[in-house]
Amino acid sequence: MKKDTTIFGIRAIIEAIKSGETIDKVFVQKGSRSELFQELEHLLRSEGINASYVPIEKLNRLTKGNHQGAVAQISPIAFHTIDDLVMNAFESGKTPLFLLLDQLNDVRNFGAIVRTAECTGVSGIIIQKKGGAPINGDTIKTSAGAIFKIPICKVDHIKDAVFHMQSSGIKVIAATEKADDFIYNISFKEPCAIIMGSEGKGINPSVLKVVDQQAKLPILGEIASLNVSVACGAFLYEAVRQRN
Repeated sequence: MKKDTTIFGIRAIIEAIKSGETIDKVFVQKGSRSELFQELEHLLRSEGINASYVPIEKLNRLTKGNHQGAVAQISPIAFHTIDDLVMNAFESGKTPLFLLLDQLNDVRNFGAIVRTAECTGVSGIIIQKKGGAPINGDTIKTSAGAIFKIPICKVDHIKDAVFHMQSSGIKVIAATEKADDFIYNISFKEPCAIIMGSEGKGINPSVLKVVDQQAKLPILGEIASLNVSVACGAFLYEAVRQRN
């Protein structure tokens, strides 16, 4: 496994991308307009790499070196394709259970979810290339190392993963407080994928329109919703309960 790595300097990042390194995220200084910067920006767009435009103070905190206005994080893991994820799940002989994360952006929530997913035998996790939490040192620590034990896939859009799951005979269930059915009225016994939304916005409405079922957890107190990692754990362990 690759170690969590930070590289800096526009030319170094360009060469890393061209050499096939798995770049998780690039931080670029706001207002940069050099010719080399424009080459980097074009490469980031063409490769679909997540980029954030930040003030120079942010870059100075990320590295003590001469960053030249750009810092990149190399992913500590190798990502799987969705085809391999699905094929390997069916070939394992176990009933597939996937987790789709729709632009979850807190690294600690992400790490906690990965840890629970590994403990509950999830076949694989699918995240979106842009807009989601990076896989960094905090993710690794919060996951207690589970990030290295469960296959993870990146897709352009979560909706693409929904359609791929459905075409492979996998039921897609959205975890949302907007649902009419409680989680306990939903069957998780057949091959299925659970979608969890982002901390602030939940699941994208366009994604909700194409799922097979929606489910919610009962909320008995005055707080309207649960932390996403806690809700995810409740959904995954309901699947475990039904299957065992």
